[in-house]
Amino acid sequence: MGQEPDAGAGTTQEPDARNDELQQLTEENLALRNRALAHPTVSAAQGILKERYRLPGLQAAFDLLRGTSQTYNIRLHTLADAVIRISGPEPRSVAWFPGRARTGAPPLPGITLARDAGPAVPQGAVLSAVLERVLDIAETDMGNVQLAERQLLRLDKHQGLSRRFTDFFAFVDHAETSCSQAAQARQQVTVRDVETATVFDERSRQVILHAGSRACHSVPLLDEQGILRGVISSHHARPLTAGLTQSQLEALRTASAAVGQWLSWHRRTVVLDALEHLHRTARRTP
Repeated sequence: MGQEPDAGAGTTQEPDARNDELQQLTEENLALRNRALAHPTVSAAQGILKERYRLPGLQAAFDLLRGTSQTYNIRLHTLADAVIRISGPEPRSVAWFPGRARTGAPPLPGITLARDAGPAVPQGAVLSAVLERVLDIAETDMGNVQLAERQLLRLDKHQGLSRRFTDFFAFVDHAETSCSQAAQARQQVTVRDVETATVFDERSRQVILHAGSRACHSVPLLDEQGILRGVISSHHARPLTAGLTQSQLEALRTASAAVGQWLSWHRRTVVLDALEHLHRTARRTP
């Protein structure tokens, strides 16, 4: 005869099953929210391109966006955002930006790019390099970079953070986080203890704590005109009893200013190059 099942086995498994189901529902809801925030930008750009170039359908517009983003190593969402916010070319114009002057990329002091980045350094390589620099300055191995697009902060690069964290903060559109406060105030924001800080709403706090972060420091990425281009944040496994030193803060300001200016340059050169390419390609489309 077989051994009788343990009467208590079901009671220990049922809470686990409920927790797994709750976690799955949470992940599905986050995925739906992220798609809802990302999809309108791409959809709006598709509609603009379809009408502007009299393309046969929205799929043709999407293929045009995707092909251009791959050619210029620009995220699809970034390219779509540019299509929406920048005025279109003059009717029948061969060039979208006639007579545009191009300038070289600004320097990135103290930021070491990967050896295989190549002469035309993609934005992703620069953001990875500055994240490494900031984590080195802050003496931690957790952090992330967000880009400012259409009243949102979109997560672009991250290191050492959980999937739950990156899904939850894929888009930030509210003020109850250190990164959004840094973006709004245009100044560095330090949270010495995530568990007790009033800057967070409770749900954000729990996600950050679950990722192993007990303190964080967010720095806005501003260009030479003070326009917000993004935010970079370091996360720390223990509360910051003494905060960051003056030399650390100054090093963070130097790195963030350099990248803010580089992102501005990237927008007015590489992104516009991509739009020119998109325009020429679309004009040749039957």
